[in-house]
Amino acid sequence: MTLGKGSFSFLKIKVFENLATSVIVEILGEQCHEKIYHCKEYSCKPAICPVPQHSAKLMIFRKTPNLTLATEVNYISVIFLSLSNVRFIFTVVFCKFVVKFLSMKESTVKKIAVFTSGGDAPGMNAALRAVVRTANHYNIECFGVREGYNGLINDDFTKMGPRSVKNIIGAGGTILRSARSLEFKTKEGRQKAFDNCVKHGIDGLVCIGGDGTFTGAKVFNEEFGIQVIGIPGTIDNDIFGTDNTIGYDTALNTAMEAIDKIRDTATSHNRVFFVEVMGRDAGFIALNSGLATGAVDILIPERKDSIDDLFETFERAEKAGKSSSIVVVAEGEKLGSIYDLAKATKAGFPDYDIRVAILGHIQRGGSPSCADRVLASRLGYGAVIGLMEGRTNVMAGMQSNTMVYTPFEEAIKKHNEIDQDLLQLSEILAI
Repeated sequence: MTLGKGSFSFLKIKVFENLATSVIVEILGEQCHEKIYHCKEYSCKPAICPVPQHSAKLMIFRKTPNLTLATEVNYISVIFLSLSNVRFIFTVVFCKFVVKFLSMKESTVKKIAVFTSGGDAPGMNAALRAVVRTANHYNIECFGVREGYNGLINDDFTKMGPRSVKNIIGAGGTILRSARSLEFKTKEGRQKAFDNCVKHGIDGLVCIGGDGTFTGAKVFNEEFGIQVIGIPGTIDNDIFGTDNTIGYDTALNTAMEAIDKIRDTATSHNRVFFVEVMGRDAGFIALNSGLATGAVDILIPERKDSIDDLFETFERAEKAGKSSSIVVVAEGEKLGSIYDLAKATKAGFPDYDIRVAILGHIQRGGSPSCADRVLASRLGYGAVIGLMEGRTNVMAGMQSNTMVYTPFEEAIKKHNEIDQDLLQLSEILAI
């Protein structure tokens, strides 16, 4: 079996798990059709070998003078076509991402800036670390901007490298600090911010925050054309386009641990506790922490609640023999404040010993969980790759364990839906 010779120096193929020892690779647009290569660790040379008869797992590298990219392709579909007795063609059917990866030219992004904005969330530092180190890996200069959009306006830029972000992956809060900027809402403020980006030669911005942060980035891009990409950092988990936001898992576990402790004293004194958790417009923390701690009722803004429904829940609990209860309330609950709910319950059940606990900003602090550290690392990496691919006005997110990019317009206007099955489950298991 013989095939034509040719140079293939800019691509290297690594075959894993001894699935194959030779391939004929067909890659559109790269002038390397119908070549056979015997592949060893990080090297390829022409060879005459049997064609493998099953799927392979490949690592594909492409090098340019200033850029090295790599991606792993899992479970590639392999098609064999018998053209004659002496020739086979092994065609790799690439997924969409790999096609884009192979066709990517050298990135035009040379300098980026990253900042955190809005409410802080555990894992923001881990995302910052990933952005800085990913940029360094691809020879992109990276600047940190202190205090969000205020830092853009006030020219508070600092150059960052791998050592700038050492030992921060497990730190809560954000070393760049965060702020909500009123001046950035004005055209004059945004002009100052853009002038400072031009001054430092910034090609793209990585914005870590929530919907307010993304709204500002979207307007900034539309006015001045600078590349922007977002990373969802908010404990509320209320951003569309990602299964979880950075900080949500940590805040959820913080709430759960606090409610577990509250239950100890509630049980000891036969008390009813109303516990308020964060969630101005979304009830994800309330629903999941309430389910995880056995709350007798969970009040969230996504559902229309009533005092009568709450009282019916207490009556069922009494009939079931419950002597203490926990009611978890999202701060954005439309039925009323947690104090109003406690007062109304006391009027309806005078014998109840009722207490109120507001967990507040404790949910924002603390070392991020493993899940948040991993998520933040993946999204930080994905944001830099997105800029290198020329993406803008989008948010990097994870859906079904896959990196996705959602337009800011959708991320801001749409919302993740509450799982109705979880609501039903919480009611079934509460009594």
